[in-house]
Amino acid sequence: MASYKELISQKQALEAQLEEVRANEVAGVIEKIQTLMAEYGLTVEDISKRRRGRPAGSGASKPKSELPPKYRDPKTGKTWSGRGRQPAWLGKNPKRFLIAEEA
Repeated sequence: MASYKELISQKQALEAQLEEVRANEVAGVIEKIQTLMAEYGLTVEDISKRRRGRPAGSGASKPKSELPPKYRDPKTGKTWSGRGRQPAWLGKNPKRFLIAEEA
């Protein structure tokens, strides 16, 4: 069985070897990246602004417009369109707060 000092020296040798191999591989990867960037005419800005997934604004979503109010609190004048969480002032009988439709 190896002694503690021998194992520590082996560990240091392996760490040095790891750093050397990594430096060589990183240099090769950087060279490949530079070659591809030159081949496709890319800049660092082109690469850094790209994101995964769909590009922003490519969805079919429309800007949300406000809905006309459907209910009005006569005391405070607050309104509610009927979407989202129901306000407490509506209580159990929301029909009494309905805004009459204007024709």
